[in-house]
Amino acid sequence: MRFLAAAVLSMVVATGAEAAEVEAVSRVDAVTVFPAGAEVTRVAKVRIEKGEHTLVFQDLPATALQSSIRVEGSSTGRLEIGSVDTRRLFVPRSDSEAAESERRKIEDEIEALKDEKSTLEAQVQGAETQKSLIANLTQLPTRPPAPAGTAERGEDWPTILALIASASADAQRAVLDAQVKIRDVDRRIEDLEKKLSSLAPAREERIEVKVFVASQADVEADLILRYQVSHASWTPLYDVRLSTGSKTVAPKLDLTRRAAITQSTGESWDDVALTLSTTRPAAGASAPELAPMTVDFEPEFKPAPMAAPMGGALRSAAPQTEAMAQAQEEAAAGEQDGVGAVGRAKKADIAERPAEVVAAPFHALYAVPGRLSVANTGEAKRVQLLEETMEPQVAVRTVPKEDPKAYLYAKLVLPKGSPLLPGSVSLFRDGTFVGTSSLPILSPGEEHELGFGIDDLVRVRHSISEEKRGETGLISTSRTDSRNFKISVKSMHERAIAVTVYDQIPASENQDIKVELLARTAPSKQNVDDKRGVLIWEMKLEPDQEQIIDFGYRVSWPSGKSIVYGR
Repeated sequence: MRFLAAAVLSMVVATGAEAAEVEAVSRVDAVTVFPAGAEVTRVAKVRIEKGEHTLVFQDLPATALQSSIRVEGSSTGRLEIGSVDTRRLFVPRSDSEAAESERRKIEDEIEALKDEKSTLEAQVQGAETQKSLIANLTQLPTRPPAPAGTAERGEDWPTILALIASASADAQRAVLDAQVKIRDVDRRIEDLEKKLSSLAPAREERIEVKVFVASQADVEADLILRYQVSHASWTPLYDVRLSTGSKTVAPKLDLTRRAAITQSTGESWDDVALTLSTTRPAAGASAPELAPMTVDFEPEFKPAPMAAPMGGALRSAAPQTEAMAQAQEEAAAGEQDGVGAVGRAKKADIAERPAEVVAAPFHALYAVPGRLSVANTGEAKRVQLLEETMEPQVAVRTVPKEDPKAYLYAKLVLPKGSPLLPGSVSLFRDGTFVGTSSLPILSPGEEHELGFGIDDLVRVRHSISEEKRGETGLISTSRTDSRNFKISVKSMHERAIAVTVYDQIPASENQDIKVELLARTAPSKQNVDDKRGVLIWEMKLEPDQEQIIDFGYRVSWPSGKSIVYGR
């Protein structure tokens, strides 16, 4: 008989003081990683005797969210879960014995170095005392002469002074040598103290889970613990490889989806089944609410007349005094709750903002093939998710006014299946890395263009063919500025290719300034992407075909004024 039992987190006290505690050991079996956070699944196999028992798990990390802990499983007989309790506690590390041995070794080395430092400091003190005594000897030539009638032995002062100088130099050298050794000892002590502080403590914080169960017979149970942790995430990465093709081979685009997984949750994920999810559990489940927004006239404050009679002044000031008193009461109330009227208004504005983190309007799961290990170090683990091949639309884009080069673009249409999340893209063209870009959120069926660098098979030239300045009119004169341009585009591709040329004319910021487009070659579109004055010419060039674009503009404005071109 198989029985599935499920329990949610509660704080119910275990019934029956005689319930025996059974220590259970679990291991991480599967992990679902979100863009921020992860859900960990632990499994444990436990043998339970008939009666009431308390299963104790002490191997959950301190980062586990206690409110997210769930326990379920199956057993060979009827098994009921009464409640699940959790608490934080400190448990001995599995490697505490080795860490403690290393700690004692480092502490002994530090103690020996401190003793060596004390000896060196004593040497410095002795040498300084010796220097003081030698300095006293230099006072001998200045001592008073011997009393008259007493014999005085002549001193060999040159020898004595040479001896004093030599002894002073030896003492000073001893001081310097000892100070150098002290600095070296201090550095070694500092390094050892850093190493000591980096050693893991003998105990670490964990989450203890107590599962109260009741069994009507001896059973074997397979328990599953699920919980969410922070300090884990995955980031999408993409490789896009474009094969430009040839005269007989169509272009091809390969899209490889990858993911960079990081975690520093306090537990290692060893040989686990990894699933990547686009869900953001911590992003909130409900939309924000809007508070009422009102509009009113700004209040007018009128000062009381200066020459009003006393009674009138009192009557006139009474409403104002009441208003001021009310304002003071509101200010005092604001001070009591920590904010004033302005502070309350600011809080209301913040509350009305929409959430900053918005999950994508879709949900996708990526099951990573096989079983992997992700270390608890924060280092990225890169995995490949899937590969897709699609037929792109290859085109050329050029802005010869700014850069007389052509750039190759590929338009891709995302096929049916899972969407693309925002992420960085590594771009390859015909096997050569050409740069990086980024992808926005793309749903199946959406289009997106990616640039693949300079296209040397398309030649572009840009020149000014005519430039005139002058005045028109007899009575009311105006000044004019006319400019004409010539753009040539030539394709040397083996296949026909679409080309888009971008240019612009000035956009007037004043109604007295008139701008007229002079285009022998009419543009395909004007004011592209709602940008005033931006023009494009769209064409399809066959192999060795050249296209000439002639266009210009005339700007006129009242005489006596000056204009300036800006951006």
